[in-house]
Amino acid sequence: MPVRLLIVKTSSMGDVVHAMPVVNDILRQRADVAIDWLVEAPFAAIPQMHAGIRQVLPMSWRKWRGQLLKAETWAQMRTLRTRLREGRYDLVLDLQGLLKSVLWARAARAPVAGYDQASIREPLAARFYQHTQAVPRELHAVQRCRQLVAQQLGYALPASAPDFGLAPPKPVWKPRSRYAVIIPNASRAEKLWPERHWVAVGRRMLELGWLPVVLWGRDSEQTLAERIAAGCEGDVPPYLKVGEMASVLAGAQHIVGLDTGFTHLAAAFGRPTLGIYCDHEPGLAGITGPGPVASIGGRGQVPSRQDVLALFERQTAALRVAV
Repeated sequence: MPVRLLIVKTSSMGDVVHAMPVVNDILRQRADVAIDWLVEAPFAAIPQMHAGIRQVLPMSWRKWRGQLLKAETWAQMRTLRTRLREGRYDLVLDLQGLLKSVLWARAARAPVAGYDQASIREPLAARFYQHTQAVPRELHAVQRCRQLVAQQLGYALPASAPDFGLAPPKPVWKPRSRYAVIIPNASRAEKLWPERHWVAVGRRMLELGWLPVVLWGRDSEQTLAERIAAGCEGDVPPYLKVGEMASVLAGAQHIVGLDTGFTHLAAAFGRPTLGIYCDHEPGLAGITGPGPVASIGGRGQVPSRQDVLALFERQTAALRVAV
């Protein structure tokens, strides 16, 4: 097995979370492998939460591609290329499968491995790999990553459940009492769920003795979070970075959220998590983690308030029985 590995999984947040179990898979085969991770800067806190990753290399391609006429942009890209070459990697594993990811994977000047043309998201990218593997497209994203790496490094795909290996940093903000989390915002309007439904979920959390904490990430999302919190006597934290938000998720009694990166991160911590899907099927990227998790909804199937609350009741009832 190569001694120095670079994993390329740059975005988005949920995709980065789904790739994390490969680190423990690899290290259980050989503990002396050094693993670095190339990721978009806003999501760098996620691989930084894994003790098995030696170095996280943040990049800003989303910013750079809109500022290619600036000398500063090219200077930053040159700096990243230098860092990639200095890694002297034996192998680069491109788990992203896009032209943008293979561009940076090859900048490390090491053999690059990834999905073959039938398995990859952008088939043209596979032409730039030295090694390719066939992985069924119908697998969940977590299993696709695990299977690709196992095949490439020559070990049997572990039968065990995925181990995300994430340890949240110490909290910088704490709710005033035991709490549950609501995540009502998403990157696209098509993912959103009606505001009045969120208020109903928050009220049920309050009845169970949990303070509803409503998360937000952008200025445009804060107003919605505050309205929902006002409707269910909840709380809204100040602006929190990804790592700071992770600590809030890790301490929650329960999380109900849209199909967004923070919901997937909550499940990776083993917290009871319910994911609401409004614009695509959850099958290939459903909520997964070591705790009680569930997904509801799908493309053209916006779940009703009654169905979400019923699933929430089943989850919380099971938790009460376990206690």
